[in-house]
Amino acid sequence: MTDMNAILEPGMLVLHPQRPDWGTGQVQSNIGGRITVNFREEGKVVIDGNRVELIPVLDP
Repeated sequence: MTDMNAILEPGMLVLHPQRPDWGTGQVQSNIGGRITVNFREEGKVVIDGNRVELIPVLDP
């Protein structure tokens, strides 16, 4: 798996590949592979970037 998560910065929009029902999320922080994202439908979630590769939303 390529580490696309490494490019994620606060403010960027992402999707969780296994949880499309969460909607678009905004990255809050990305520290040591632990990515905190505030999802529209789920709220704030801390994601292990070594286990889940988030999908950047480049054109909202």
